[in-house]
Amino acid sequence: MRYQLTRRVVLGVYAVLIVVPILVVVLGSFKTSAGLFDSPFGLPTDWQGGNYSTIVGDSGLGVAFRNSVVVTGLSVPITLFLASLASYGIARTTGWKSGLLFGFIVLGMAVPAQANMIPQYVQFETFGLTDSLFGLVLINVVVTMPIAVFIMTGFLKTLPKELFEAAAVDGSGPWRTYRSVVVPVSVPSLSATAIFLFVIHWNDLLYPLLFIQDPDKRTIPVALLSFQGEFLTNYPLLFTGVVVASAPIVIAYVFLQRYFVAGITAGAVKG
Repeated sequence: MRYQLTRRVVLGVYAVLIVVPILVVVLGSFKTSAGLFDSPFGLPTDWQGGNYSTIVGDSGLGVAFRNSVVVTGLSVPITLFLASLASYGIARTTGWKSGLLFGFIVLGMAVPAQANMIPQYVQFETFGLTDSLFGLVLINVVVTMPIAVFIMTGFLKTLPKELFEAAAVDGSGPWRTYRSVVVPVSVPSLSATAIFLFVIHWNDLLYPLLFIQDPDKRTIPVALLSFQGEFLTNYPLLFTGVVVASAPIVIAYVFLQRYFVAGITAGAVKG
């Protein structure tokens, strides 16, 4: 009984610590600067819906939002496709070769991104990929491939080998097996990985800040960073930008929540 009470108190405090800042940001996006400082935790006395039109139109955040949609919308499916192919090959390879391939790819997770910044920038500059949305897509795919392979390989290795043997008996080759067997049964793992990748790509600040100088090609995080410097005292507009930038992540999680939970637990128990 005492354990249950302590647990509920701790979870309640944790929930308050999460919910209160979110409410302050969301309600603050509908306030004026004076209203925010007078009552940061209260409801707006004069709801300012114009903050959203200002953010999308006058601040240039609309262009940055479009750029983030393009970069993330290309990066996630490309990474999923390549990572699922690599994971399928690793899961179906037997012996030491499987461990070697898996270790070689996942080793990329151990290398800090900051350690590669200079050689990556030199290579991108050489091939003309700086100030390019395609360059951001390329670097996103490369740096998130290890974590995607790590998640999906763990799931695919739990699939019974009889599933693949049955497909081979039916005359299915590797590509058809991947398309007709692996992809359908991997929907939970693919969805969980997609959410991880979406959050990483959408919130990425390092590479857009490193490779993009053109204001018309900035993504949401870079635009918010410069916006904070330009409107340092106008916190309602800054909060509005944060709400707009966070909305796609919240929507994606709401619609993919059950797949996300299933994907997290799919490879936890074998058999």
